[in-house]
Amino acid sequence: MIEVEVKARAPEDIEERIAALGAIPLAVENHHDLYFASTQRDFRRSDEALRIRIKEEGARLTYKGPKLDLTTKSRLEMTVKIDDPRQMELILSALGFALSAQVKKQRKKYAWEGVIIALDRVEGLGGFIEVEAEGPGEYEEQKRRVMSAMSKLGLHESIRSSYLELLEEKRRNTENKGAGRSS
Repeated sequence: MIEVEVKARAPEDIEERIAALGAIPLAVENHHDLYFASTQRDFRRSDEALRIRIKEEGARLTYKGPKLDLTTKSRLEMTVKIDDPRQMELILSALGFALSAQVKKQRKKYAWEGVIIALDRVEGLGGFIEVEAEGPGEYEEQKRRVMSAMSKLGLHESIRSSYLELLEEKRRNTENKGAGRSS
């Protein structure tokens, strides 16, 4: 399945903007994401990800392929439900994958005109909004729906980096600032 998605920083009034659209609240979820690195290739270079996501209603293993265009975060995404995330972590470890990072967030989900709007509060990063096409459809049509929702929310700048990439960038910047002070 192709995941068609756009992400942006969440302005302070984003919940009011979402309500003004008439979006329907769906759920509040807590996500604990475990990301894995491969000994076979560098997922950062290949723009791929392998993740276990743990939520209240269960866990899933997800592979994400490279991004498909230069404006969105659209990519191939394959997901399977797993009964025991700890066992899956051990299986991945036995196959040579190593836990490389963890991301924790609270997500408020809304539905509006064929898209899911996710308002995320990411530990260590702050607030973001993701708009993702819901259901079947041609890639270009899904992309149009996502971009239309972003426009109606008054959001015109998107972020193509994942939360994992943003956290790594923040860590590098913090380390560089610390190294600059000690010299």
